[in-house]
Amino acid sequence: MGCNKWKAGFNFGHLKAQSKLSVFFAMIIIFTYLFYCFTGYCDSLPITVYDQQTFINKILQKEGLEYSPHQLSDAHKNSSPGSFVRELPGVDSVDTLLQGNDNELRPEKNISTANNFGSKTFPQAIIIGVKKGGTRALLEFLRIHPDVRAVGAEPHFFDRFYDKGLEWYRNLMPRTLESQITMEKTPSYFVTKEAPRRLFALSRHTKLIVVVRDPVTRAVSDYTQTLSKQPGLPSFQSLTFRNSTMGLIDTSWSAVRIGIYAKHLENWLRYFPLSKFLFVSGERLVTDPAGEMGRVQDFLGLKRLVTDKHFYFNQTKGFPCLKKPEGSSRPRCLGKSKGRPHPQISPEVLLRLREFYRPFNMKFYQMTGHDFGWD
Repeated sequence: MGCNKWKAGFNFGHLKAQSKLSVFFAMIIIFTYLFYCFTGYCDSLPITVYDQQTFINKILQKEGLEYSPHQLSDAHKNSSPGSFVRELPGVDSVDTLLQGNDNELRPEKNISTANNFGSKTFPQAIIIGVKKGGTRALLEFLRIHPDVRAVGAEPHFFDRFYDKGLEWYRNLMPRTLESQITMEKTPSYFVTKEAPRRLFALSRHTKLIVVVRDPVTRAVSDYTQTLSKQPGLPSFQSLTFRNSTMGLIDTSWSAVRIGIYAKHLENWLRYFPLSKFLFVSGERLVTDPAGEMGRVQDFLGLKRLVTDKHFYFNQTKGFPCLKKPEGSSRPRCLGKSKGRPHPQISPEVLLRLREFYRPFNMKFYQMTGHDFGWD
């Protein structure tokens, strides 16, 4: 009897000790988990931990990226996919990355800004021109700003793909939060007759940015780009003039026609008031990118966050580049197709072309209220 009591007491004490030990280990696990969360190793994702890797990989594939060890810094080799996402240029969280991906990654069909992932909207601002004026540089500079989300490729909706419909166009846009601006750039809009009417039918409140450049220099740059793709192209002089004796300027050649800015602006002013336009100097975008970006940010209603600290002048390319982002191994410059050396063209040809553009330039200065100093 006494032996049974002793055994019962022993078992009770043993169970009590086991219970305390279990609680102790549970507390250790909880505190360890909290420690890792507070130090950034836990990523708050609206999916299970098991599915996290697959989910991130799917998003990165849509962004044209890969989740691979060589993209990680040594400090993050063994960290979670969410920590890797934060190392991508311009991405500070998984939520930021999600803003640029379409509905197939989520069960909801019409995500709203209320759920923190953003929504796809038509652009509030568009860079509508001009080709070889500096539009790509402007877009890349703007994309540094945290409140700007822009389509990388040119949609060409209002000139080439209008028949695809508005839903097709909206689906090209990245996801944006309520505080962010959606943008796109298609330089050919400025010289497309139907573009202003089509855009006005969508929204009369869209802000329009036109990057302009000395039309003579722009024409030569345009020719240089085409020549790089078509080595057998006729000479610049033969394309500029209607006959070999250097008679009338051939305005049917697109390289010449695009530079008649006043004519194209007249078409746009039939639908949009001048207050909806900002005319950016392509020359100043090279010599003073921070100053010109200040004007652009003011026009868009953004805080002036893109400043001179973001730029340095690349002597080899001959234009400004973005200083390397934190954590990146190299600065960001425009592609090798930018800053090509121009072919030698007769000064007489350039002078005749400059005389041709002069009255159009003067009219453009009057229309915009700004002297760009091309003459």
